[in-house]
Amino acid sequence: MTVLETLQPREVFAFFETLASMPRGSGNEKRVSDWIVSFARERGLDAVQDAMYCVLVRKPGQLGLEDAPPLILHGHMDMVCEKDEGVVIDFENDPITLLLKGDYITADGTSLGADNGIGCSYMLALLASDDIPHPPLEAVFTTMEEKGKYGASQFDVTQLTGKRMIDFNWITDTEILAGCSGDITFILDIPAEWEAVPATHTATRLLKVRGLLGGHCEFDIQLERANAVLVLARALTALLERTDARISSPFGGAQNNAIPMDAEAVISIRPEDVPALEALVSELGQTLADEYRLADPGIRLELEDAPAPGQVFSAAATARVANLTALIPNGVISWNLAVQDRVETSNNLGTIRTTDEGARLMSTITSALTSRKHEVLQRVRALASLAGGGVTVEQFGLDAPEFPYRPESELLATAVQAYRDVIGSEPDVEVSQCSLELGMFSQRVPGLDTISIGTELRDLHSPQESVNHRSVDKVWPLVREVVSRLN
Repeated sequence: MTVLETLQPREVFAFFETLASMPRGSGNEKRVSDWIVSFARERGLDAVQDAMYCVLVRKPGQLGLEDAPPLILHGHMDMVCEKDEGVVIDFENDPITLLLKGDYITADGTSLGADNGIGCSYMLALLASDDIPHPPLEAVFTTMEEKGKYGASQFDVTQLTGKRMIDFNWITDTEILAGCSGDITFILDIPAEWEAVPATHTATRLLKVRGLLGGHCEFDIQLERANAVLVLARALTALLERTDARISSPFGGAQNNAIPMDAEAVISIRPEDVPALEALVSELGQTLADEYRLADPGIRLELEDAPAPGQVFSAAATARVANLTALIPNGVISWNLAVQDRVETSNNLGTIRTTDEGARLMSTITSALTSRKHEVLQRVRALASLAGGGVTVEQFGLDAPEFPYRPESELLATAVQAYRDVIGSEPDVEVSQCSLELGMFSQRVPGLDTISIGTELRDLHSPQESVNHRSVDKVWPLVREVVSRLN
């Protein structure tokens, strides 16, 4: 018996369990992509897989809607891979272990992949159905959504004949999404100017930032949670004011669109400066605990012995890493004056990694205004120019456009009426601060009428991620009803 076998709707949860059994972190989607192709062809459906493993599945209309205009369905198959401290998992190869806790499905110490596994499961259930009236379907499963929307950026939209699209990458069952922001991701490379460890720097310590809540770079950015990469930079800048420290192996964050939960760097230092380092960790740790007692109460700094590295960043490069990281705009940058209580522009410094050349930062800017995204990116370029030392800034992935709200949308009107009839209440029509792939389709498919239908998800992009299974049971009849009305 499987974990979710007793839950309804079974036709949706069966697919969700199948997806959870296949590793599908961003950039590791080949297995699940191949499975979707096999699933389609076993049912006699046309399936096309592109070089980025995005899949388009076509299904004829059925039960009276054979000649209706086609309907595009959309979801992304990749997930953010995060885990709690101490959890051992190989996200490249291991499945997600599902747990059932009351009304919620979660994972055992890792992120769940309900974003966007539940959405893909609705799509698969529609494709597998023989008892749901629906128009001809063009189901698009994209990849690398969580890392720059790379899959959708290169997907050939000329394959699509539909002018209506339902996306399933939304996070609540009380709303129908009718507009959202866009985003742009950049990478910032800082040369290490590698050198041998100075003969005087015989003490080696690993400085760690731990215990943070993390979260989604858009839905949670206004919660003022700590960013582990920025906390690490704060500690390093303070340390460089007191000592001649060098760093190696900087590492932090899971990916660009998740608020970093942890970060670390190896510190090479003179033995006589170790007390100053220990005092700094103690003092700053207490300061952080006080600052984040409400927003991130588990935050802590740790220091432990470490083996001596083979090489370190030069003194100048160490300073560039610390100072540049600390100065990158992060968090809420501006609020939307047109939509109450919505962030207009934000930035999430998501990761720091060691490369052969030095250190690489990856960050995602989200905004309801394309011009504001680029204004923030230009500020980062200006910082890099001032830093010198060969620091470079490059765009990663596509400049994902915003999805503009269309109050006259016929698809929106149909979905709102179906919601009233099926659920018995009035849905909120939401224009969100988040960035989804909707703009990448609505801007490239002329006349595309688009909405997104969601399910109650919590704590996305974190080990606390969960989906309300009663919400799935609530939303599935709505999905069935909406598609059956599209004649």
